[in-house]
Amino acid sequence: MPRRVLSGKVVGHKMNKTAMVRVSRVSRHPIYKKDVIVFKKYAAHDENNAYGEGAWVSIRETRPLSKTKHWEIVGLADGGLQ
Repeated sequence: MPRRVLSGKVVGHKMNKTAMVRVSRVSRHPIYKKDVIVFKKYAAHDENNAYGEGAWVSIRETRPLSKTKHWEIVGLADGGLQ
C-alpha cells in the first residue's frame, strides 16, 4: 500500500525531534455550497530538528512512532494553501 504524502506549514517545533505541521485542504460547505479551507495539524518526526516554524514541508505516512506521531518530514515543499 502506498504511503500518503501531504504538504503543510510547520507551526510548532517546541518538542525534540517533533514538529507540528498544519495541512490545509479545500472542502465545499454542504448547504451553502461555498468553498471552505479546512485545517488539520499532524505531529511529524524531524530527526535532526532541521525545520523551524514557518517552513513549508512535505510529510509522509509512517509506522507509529509514538502515541500521536504517525508522520515523518520528507523535505521542503513548494507551498500550498495559506
